[in-house]
Amino acid sequence: MGLERAFADEPAFVPYLAAGDPTYEASLSYVEALARGGADAIELGLPFSEPMAEGRTIQNAIVRSLDAGMTVERYFEFVADLDVDVPVVCMTYYNLIYQYGGSEAQSASDASGATASKGPRPFVEKAAEVGIEGFVVPDLPAEEAGPLRAACDEFGLDLVFIVAPTTTGERLDRMREQVSGYVYVQARLGVTGAREDVDDATEESLARLADWDVPKAVGFGIKTGDHAARIVGAGADGIIVGSALIDIVAEGHDNGDPAEAVADRLEAKARELKEGALRGESERPQPERT
Repeated sequence: MGLERAFADEPAFVPYLAAGDPTYEASLSYVEALARGGADAIELGLPFSEPMAEGRTIQNAIVRSLDAGMTVERYFEFVADLDVDVPVVCMTYYNLIYQYGGSEAQSASDASGATASKGPRPFVEKAAEVGIEGFVVPDLPAEEAGPLRAACDEFGLDLVFIVAPTTTGERLDRMREQVSGYVYVQARLGVTGAREDVDDATEESLARLADWDVPKAVGFGIKTGDHAARIVGAGADGIIVGSALIDIVAEGHDNGDPAEAVADRLEAKARELKEGALRGESERPQPERT
């Protein structure tokens, strides 16, 4: 069933954090706090030095993570160390996935006498080994996703695509052919970041994907439980929230707060967002009986 199980019974809350922000141990506690607060799946960022789809908030989180020593191999260790019972989705950029077989795995291949090769398969194999269940790759065009899709199929992982308000035509058709788990519906144009309000285009974006047979999770700009309720009320199967959570991490880091206190605040925010999603489902207009 894969990632779709996160959406099976009720609207899903899918938080995002950058692994290792601001430290390895603190970040573990933060991700686990989100799971306690009601996360149904977790998008866990593997930091990349050129995160083109991210706003300043997530860019800063990535810098903190990299400064603390996060690498691809440390990321895999991080996932293996997590104590959560919800699916983990790797969100990263394709260069890290593609180069893994020719760089991070080189020492292992040298020792075995095998020849390391570039391409997504070694990364996907390792991801499956540590418990990752899917990928979001913002810079991978659907037209070039065939090798990653094939590797995901081989190891039983999902491949999530981000559909922007401007995604149309052949590209949209290709995404539909290759997507699995859920589709990440970008609620507005631009880069990631929390907003005081959510975009009115959400219903239109969801309507374009109404006949897709995967859950639709809306992200970009969701900050409060009321935002979550509005998004789910508009027809979304789930919400994706990143910047509003990273703001809590950043504030705690800047203030020198204990990791336990920050974790408590993250858990409380997770509960607010999950409860908002559930409220949105209960407030959806019901079809008239005939």
